[in-house]
Amino acid sequence: MDEEKMMSMTETWLKKHRLLYTGATRNPFILTIHDATINIASFKTWLAQDYLFVRAFVPFVASVLIKAWKESDDNGDIEIILGGMASLQDEITWFKREATNWGISHSEVVPQQANINYCRFLESLMSPEMEYTVAITAFWAIEAVYQESFAYCLGEGSKTPPELKETCARWGNEGFGMYCQSLQRIADRRLLKASEDELKKAEVLFLSVLEHEVEFWNMSTAA
Repeated sequence: MDEEKMMSMTETWLKKHRLLYTGATRNPFILTIHDATINIASFKTWLAQDYLFVRAFVPFVASVLIKAWKESDDNGDIEIILGGMASLQDEITWFKREATNWGISHSEVVPQQANINYCRFLESLMSPEMEYTVAITAFWAIEAVYQESFAYCLGEGSKTPPELKETCARWGNEGFGMYCQSLQRIADRRLLKASEDELKKAEVLFLSVLEHEVEFWNMSTAA
């Protein structure tokens, strides 16, 4: 009981929804990278689709930044979110370079349904009516799934192919992990003061993020 009292809201949800979270962070797509059994065609599908997703992710992060400016009770939030937003430019440049390396033409890439659904979900989070507490929780969850997934591919016992290690290091590195922890602390601070309605809404959207992540990974391995 004491342990439960000490757990933050996000930790409580991670424990409560462990099965779905594991499905998002240990998806077969990630496991095949970790075990060096990945079909490179699947990786190229993910790479092409994720570039489109990141471009849609930018305005979402911008909307979270605006909400922080209007609603946050801590000026430090803006600096953390702004830091993440600044890194997205480098990320888009990286995706373009990798597309060239893997022979992918982004002008010919058509968004698949799972990608379209996820981007529409992001748009719903950008609504002015969407509370900052709820949006920052979803933001943390999106980043955390990538961090934990790709960190696993760099961990002890992993057999990740050398040509994919740079990709895994982009999200699996310690610095990105610390950034995700910063987002988690913001979310927990806000959730601590949230209304019952906001808490329910944030938990539902946390689960939605995990479901979209699973569908996105699955899309990459679909024949």
